[in-house]
Parts: sequence; structure tokens; C-alpha cells
Amino acid sequence: MQRELLVGRVAKAHGISGELAVDIHTDEPDERFAPGAVLTARLRDRSVRPVTVSTVREHSGRLLIRFDEVPDRNAAELMRGAKLVVDAAELPPSDDPDAFYDHELEGLAVVLVDGSPVGTVGEIARSPGGELLVVRKEDGTEALVPFVRAIVPEVDVKGGRVVIDPPEGLLD
Repeated sequence: MQRELLVGRVAKAHGISGELAVDIHTDEPDERFAPGAVLTARLRDRSVRPVTVSTVREHSGRLLIRFDEVPDRNAAELMRGAKLVVDAAELPPSDDPDAFYDHELEGLAVVLVDGSPVGTVGEIARSPGGELLVVRKEDGTEALVPFVRAIVPEVDVKGGRVVIDPPEGLLD
């Protein structure tokens, strides 16, 4: 089964030559958006097409990207809102034992240090304060758990679980 990971989202067309303003959703934009990189674009009309990065430059917190397949402003306007994704199987394993891809954490069981079940990791949210585990609790509610070692002392991807040691009231 192919699992896609969001690496960017087209915000708007930029200029008249087909350049696109792209919001970054990856920790490795230099690698994901390097000239020659091929991404999958999921357009708003639900069509899917491969796109090849031609040029890229930074501008106001976004990337301005030109794709080989987007030759002008009209084609760029059709790309507005497109999700740019890659196949998770193509990602290299991390050299850092404390670094994880979002897809590796999503779906893992969440338990307390004493082994009591809490729920599952639904997704990873990013905030100005850092990353948060969105935990779907067994009672159907959600809790936001700061993804820091003091609260998440153990992540066992192969064992399928995340151990948390939350401060009083965090899960309430």
C-alpha cells in the first residue's frame, strides 16, 4: 500500500510566467523541492499529475517554484490549492534515533508509563511552541500532548507504541 506524505501546498500563482507560491510542509525543503525532483500534485478537482521542479527560490516564508509542466499563469492558476505529495516508501531512514516521520507515529498506541492504554496517535500538529501529538483517546475525545522527552519518554515504532508521562490535567 502506497502512503503519501504532504510536503507542500500551492497557495497561489506568482507573476505571469507560471511560478507558484508554495507553503512548505516538510523539514527538508531543500531535498524535496530540489530542481529535478518529481512530486505528485493532487489538484482541487481531484485529478492527480506528476510535476517536476524546474526552479525554486525563497520568498516571504514560502517557496516560489516553477514546474516543467506549468508553462504560464493560466496553468499556474489551475494549480492553486494543489497538495504536493511524495511516496513515504521513497523516504530514507533517519540517522537520528529521536527523529521520526509523521507517518511512523500516526496510528501508534499511546500508553502511560504504567502501561495503561490512553488511545492512539491521530496526527502530528505543529505550533509555534513545537510539535504536538494529537491523541485520540479511548473515550472518543482528543488530547494535545507536547512531543518533548519529559512528557514522551519512549517511542517504539517497531513495537507500535508511544509511552507518555503527562503532567496532572493534561489528558483531561
